[in-house]
Amino acid sequence: MEQILSDLASKCSDILGANPGPEGRARVAELLSELLADSANIEALIPPTTGERDVLYRDPDLGFCILAHQYPGPKSSPPHDHGSSWAIYAQARGETEMTDFELLSPASEEVPGKVRATRTYRLRPGEAYVYEEGDLHAPTRTGPTSLLRIEGTDMSKVKRLRFEAV
Repeated sequence: MEQILSDLASKCSDILGANPGPEGRARVAELLSELLADSANIEALIPPTTGERDVLYRDPDLGFCILAHQYPGPKSSPPHDHGSSWAIYAQARGETEMTDFELLSPASEEVPGKVRATRTYRLRPGEAYVYEEGDLHAPTRTGPTSLLRIEGTDMSKVKRLRFEAV
């Protein structure tokens, strides 16, 4: 795993260092799709011992994080964004049903924002999708799933606001 992760981190750093915006993120998503086309890479980066949120790498200069996620069974999340950050979801095993939302009323510390679903689609193995800053979405997993995710910053340290679907 160490060499595969080291190569991935280095390539992501090069891409995002040269182009930190949407174009660079799209290139990283392509890189993740290519990486996940090889089952040996999946086994190395997301072994059976992987938890629901394992941080594999934190970039000391750019701040992005590479995470592995493994869900043994069904799991859903409410509508959310990634605050002032972005995220790339790259499906490795199983499927994730993703719903995108439009903002109807903004959230505050005291009151959840209101959102309305605009589309639902499936992320299948090998597919990677970029969620830009402010993009609202909600994943649903009906069975075992595994994915890699890259966050623009360590989201475990970011306070996020709540949203409710109407």
